[in-house]
Amino acid sequence: MAKRGPKEAQIDWVQVDKMCKIQCTGEEIASVLSMDYDTLQRACKRDHTIKFADYSAQKRMGGKASLRRNQWKSAEGGNSTMLIWLGKQYLGQMDKIPEEESSPQPVEIKVSVVDAAKH
Repeated sequence: MAKRGPKEAQIDWVQVDKMCKIQCTGEEIASVLSMDYDTLQRACKRDHTIKFADYSAQKRMGGKASLRRNQWKSAEGGNSTMLIWLGKQYLGQMDKIPEEESSPQPVEIKVSVVDAAKH
């Protein structure tokens, strides 16, 4: 007997992995694949036995690692902007805040005691 219902969605998981790597959302991925996000979620559960949110989170980590690797390569290659940014992020370095040109001057306050009985 033939199976009833809609045809199972076939997913190009290599393409999905690449989109996850560049931090695409599930909705964006589903749109590129011309399907509903719910269909993508069901296919992930069927093909990988995990929720799509968990699957995509794993694949996104690879993208973040790749980005970090390229930032380090750029800094090591002499990109001064990247060297400064990484120094601020990982070494606690910061731009020097210029001191004010004129320091605030102390304010002198004089207090006089007035005898209320004399007035």
